[in-house]
Amino acid sequence: MSRTQRGSAFALAILALTAPQRRAAPAADHHQHLFSPVIVKNAPDITPVDAADLVRLLDAARIQRAVVLSLAYQYGNPNRPAVRNEYERVRAENDWTAEQVARFPDRLRAFCSVNPLKEYALDEIGRCATNPRLRTGLKMHFGNSDVDLANDQHLARLKEVFAAANDRGMAILVHLRTSVSRKRPYGAAYARAFLDHLMPAAAAVPVQIAHLAGAGGYDDPLVDEALGVFVSSIAASDARVKRLYFDVSGVAGLGDWKPKAPRIARRIREIGIRRILYGSDGATGGHTPRAAWTAFRQLPLSNAEFHAIRHNVPDYMR
Repeated sequence: MSRTQRGSAFALAILALTAPQRRAAPAADHHQHLFSPVIVKNAPDITPVDAADLVRLLDAARIQRAVVLSLAYQYGNPNRPAVRNEYERVRAENDWTAEQVARFPDRLRAFCSVNPLKEYALDEIGRCATNPRLRTGLKMHFGNSDVDLANDQHLARLKEVFAAANDRGMAILVHLRTSVSRKRPYGAAYARAFLDHLMPAAAAVPVQIAHLAGAGGYDDPLVDEALGVFVSSIAASDARVKRLYFDVSGVAGLGDWKPKAPRIARRIREIGIRRILYGSDGATGGHTPRAAWTAFRQLPLSNAEFHAIRHNVPDYMR
């Protein structure tokens, strides 16, 4: 073999070794959305995304599966103008999500969603639990529902909602950060209230906190403060956090996150790699699953840590 041939063979060997790492992708995207034609009517900057569109985006990122979180809760968003026949629209949006996911049953799982403070919330959770495409889990957005865990009435209602999902074996995914637009309080006290009052009501199911306890990016110091409460409970082997997970959707790639990358990585390690679920959030504004994974890979984590996160899959996806 000539020197040139040996050089070519060596280059091919290197490519063969590095290609799997370059192609490596998460087993699942644990935080995704579809955007129905009805939802986007009041959001002209967003185009519809159906199940086929999402699967194409997942294919481009080499991600096999995804959790689709219904946007039905948006109809009950008190930060927006009230809509007529609100509960009818909530049901229709949840059902549309279920119908879309049914087109790709081997690729997609759906979570029902609702504003937990609404009078119809328990009825809708019960209805979703009877639908084989929606009974996997329940998505709640505390920011868009203007939840306040310092409000005793809100807290009592949420205990009922968490217990209802728990009793029906529905996993729970929570956008925990309070309303940013209304500048609601957040931080350590809020995280403690969540741990003390809500986690015990859902002891039998996985509970997933979205966006690493924030609302996207990592610019808000109150997010790190809240996350510190969970880190302490995990370090203390608190029984309440036994089935607690955090997804990293929207953390890397948004806001002024790069200077905070070492702190994000440290928090991920403190939480524990096994509790971290990859997610990319809705594929709007160029924030595709592929782009989100590329941004996440810029965090200062080791290849072994990225490998473990790629393969983390909670019970509800098995």
